[in-house]
Amino acid sequence: MKKGLKIFIASLLFAVSISAVAQPSVFTPGDYKDGIYDKENSVNRRFIPYTHLREGDVTWQKRVWREIDMREKVNQPLYYPTDPVVSRISFLQLLVKYILQGQIIAFEDQEFLQPYEKANIRKKLVLVGDSTDVEQYDKDGNPFTTKMPGAVDSTWMFFNFANVAVKEDWFFDKQKSVLECRILGLGINAMMKGKEDLGPATQFWVYFPACRPFFAKHEVYNTKNDSERRTFEDIFWKRQFASHVTKETNVYDRRIEEYSKGIDALLESDRVKMDIFRWEHDLWHF
Repeated sequence: MKKGLKIFIASLLFAVSISAVAQPSVFTPGDYKDGIYDKENSVNRRFIPYTHLREGDVTWQKRVWREIDMREKVNQPLYYPTDPVVSRISFLQLLVKYILQGQIIAFEDQEFLQPYEKANIRKKLVLVGDSTDVEQYDKDGNPFTTKMPGAVDSTWMFFNFANVAVKEDWFFDKQKSVLECRILGLGINAMMKGKEDLGPATQFWVYFPACRPFFAKHEVYNTKNDSERRTFEDIFWKRQFASHVTKETNVYDRRIEEYSKGIDALLESDRVKMDIFRWEHDLWHF
């Protein structure tokens, strides 16, 4: 009798414990995670700092400007998602997030001399439509006209994101005997709504070295393996993007499109790339 009672009480306590685990009385964030494991690698990632560079060690240098076109398939992980997603963030959404938080400074120029005021950058990020006249009636039935404000669009830039302008320096470090490239700045170009025929317009510039700590903490979609996603820092560090050269330092300070058009501009872009490759190749030619 006592043995049966003990078994009954034990089974009752087990059932109560199981029901308590299966149905928590109070929900707290983190009880239900979106995945089979906790992602700690990318969240705790730190960027690799640049090694110290002496002016006397730089024996050759070339400044180049290039564009990363969002229409190219290899660059689309930088463009998407355009709508907010919990698990991922696009490149432009990342920049806008930290700019509005005051952790990244947006500049008007690519020399990083004129920072945007927060109020001005908010006006640039939010597009307000034109006001319209709406006819209404008062309590006596008399018509009158009022101005209705236009629609507010705070996501227009995410959908009209066209390309990223990259300002970078190629140099040869004789101390390490390597040809390296360091990105200095990134410019965001977007199509203005209603002015698509004018082409992309530069919205703002950011200083790349100051953005690297934030790039290292956010993943980029990997089409091959969801468990091997890279970060934005990896994309730029390993140069896993497609681009074309738009300008190199020259005595006229002009862009390639100013003296070459169409296929000639693409050939001129390849010529600049090959000049850098050929310089390094000739350096080690025996």
